[in-house]
Formats: sequence, C-alpha cells, structure tokens
Amino acid sequence: MNVLEQITIGEYVAKDFRTAAVFSKYGIDFCCKGNRTIEEACEKKNLDFAQIEKEVSQLLETKSDGAIDFKSWPTDLLIDYIEKTHHRFVEDKSAVLLPFLDKLCKVHGQSHPELFEINGLFQGCASELAQHMKKEENVLFPFIKQMEDAIRTGQAIEQPHFGTVENPIAMMKHEHENEGDRFVKIAELTNNYTPPSDACNTYKVTFAMLQEFEQDLHKHIHLENNILFPKAIEMQNRFTV
Repeated sequence: MNVLEQITIGEYVAKDFRTAAVFSKYGIDFCCKGNRTIEEACEKKNLDFAQIEKEVSQLLETKSDGAIDFKSWPTDLLIDYIEKTHHRFVEDKSAVLLPFLDKLCKVHGQSHPELFEINGLFQGCASELAQHMKKEENVLFPFIKQMEDAIRTGQAIEQPHFGTVENPIAMMKHEHENEGDRFVKIAELTNNYTPPSDACNTYKVTFAMLQEFEQDLHKHIHLENNILFPKAIEMQNRFTV
C-alpha cells in the first residue's frame, strides 16, 4: 500500500501546509475532517484518487519555500500565535462583517433574499466562535501550558475539573466541525463568494471578506485539530495527572 494511503489528510497538512492548496482545490476539508485518508475523502466525494495522490506527491518532492514549520513549535508559542493571529482575526473581522451584512440585507435583500440566510449564518458563527475562543483561552489553553511547564520542571499537576484533556478537546473539535459546516452553507449561498452582476462595492468587499474569513478559519482549525491538540494529548500521556 502506498504510504499516502495510510496518512491522514490532517497529518499531511501538519507536515507541509502547501498540501492544503491541493486539498482545497478539490473541495476536500483538511481541518474539521482532516482525520480521513486521501483515499477515504476521494471515495466520499467521488474524486480521482490517483490524480490527487500524484499532485500531493509531486508537491512533497519539491523544496519548500520557507513555509513555517508549526509542528516544530513548542505548545506555548503555538497557543500564543493562535490567539494573537487567528483569535484576533475572528474578533476584528466579525466586527466589520456584521454591520456590512446588515447593510446588504437592507439595500439588496429584496432582490437577493439569500442574503438574509447568509447574514443569519454568519451572526451565529460570530457568536459561537466568540464563546468558543473564550473557552479555549480561559480553560483549555492554560491547562496545556500548565502541562508543558510541569514536564519542563518535572513537577506534577492537579487533576483538572474536566477530567482528561481529551474531554475539552473533543468539545472544541465538535464546535470546529459545526463552524466548518456553517461555512460550507455560506459558500453555497454565495456561489463560492461570487458577487452578482448588480453588486455594489460593499457587496463585493463583503463577499471577499467572507471568503478570507473562511480561509483563515481553515488555517485556525488546522493548527488546533492537527497540531496543537495531538501535542496536548501526547503531553498528557507522558505523566500521571
């Protein structure tokens, strides 16, 4: 069996983020559903496994252009990066997109009624992500940092109120999948973020920002699901809590 068939999509992207472009081109989810093999994803979507395998192999054979190797980072640095880059992105862009979408509904809603559903979906996304990020910042991330400190200093840590780290991780991954599904629907309703012929500049900017939001969300979820969370579980297994 070819080695590509045995490695999950998430593991491939964790090793070389350039592979994400190949998976995205074929509509393969590398973040929320990154626990599948390439072959499994191709069977699900009726895609040409041999062609995708060829493209991934060719890419991996080429030299990286200096892409950041997040997998080599310590967990505390990775957490700080996620919070300062991706969590902040969600907060900043949500504050801009929410009023833009309200404006589009008022001005263009009659001729484009799908805008109301898009607006509702994004409102739900912004609200849920805000709560989700607080749970990570206040509960899960501090415990992961605590584990790293304990391993570094050789000290024990107290049993957390949530049991094992797998419990909050499972919850976060479930919430990630919910937001991924929500954006699949937004992409469908916007015709993959293609503005209609009568779109004004605000319309065009809003769709471009929604697409940028989805792309950043994919990177954000990938860093957590495929790199940070496996590191946290591995750390927990190194000592008795």
